Amino acid sequence: MIARRTLLVLLGATALGACATRFATSYPSAVPPSESRNWHLARVDVAVPPNLTVSDANTLVPDADIVWHGDGPGDRRAQVAAILRTAVAAGARGLPGRQPVVIEVFLQRFHALTPRAEALSMQNVGVLNVDFTIAVVDARSGKVLVPPTPIQAALPGLTGKAAEEASARGQTQKTEIIAHVRAVVAGWLGVGPDARNSFTRIGA
Repeated sequence: MIARRTLLVLLGATALGACATRFATSYPSAVPPSESRNWHLARVDVAVPPNLTVSDANTLVPDADIVWHGDGPGDRRAQVAAILRTAVAAGARGLPGRQPVVIEVFLQRFHALTPRAEALSMQNVGVLNVDFTIAVVDARSGKVLVPPTPIQAALPGLTGKAAEEASARGQTQKTEIIAHVRAVVAGWLGVGPDARNSFTRIGA
């Protein structure tokens, strides 16, 4: 007879996808530093379209655009918008110029791990997916300086003991997502290292 713990692991792997998939942090091209060095950040606007689906189900892989359990009960759209606003503002903090700009973010997907998925005692499992478009406009005139650009910002999620140990250090899914999106935006704006990469993971 298969031990209950082993059975749960096998069921978890089946639900998350039997084969590992390649995920990426990517975007078509970065803003030329010769352009971005003239800017400084005035504000970040984040739009979360009302047609994006939201799930609070504590299943392994909820079928929804927004899956977020890292804050208490509340408006999940507002919660993930606040996370993105914080991360993008941090990524643009290094802009050194004088021209005030607004960075506009349009969320497409924010899919973090549910408590059930985070508890899985498996290796190479769990992905945090944040997909959005980003644009830059002149804060005074509204002129579009950089048209909407698609960005995928996927990173490996922590599960099981690794997640517990990270949480004890204050490293949560929220801090990981903020740090990653910050780095991606800084790289895209040319004020930080290029954070584009890819990895293979069992996830969705």
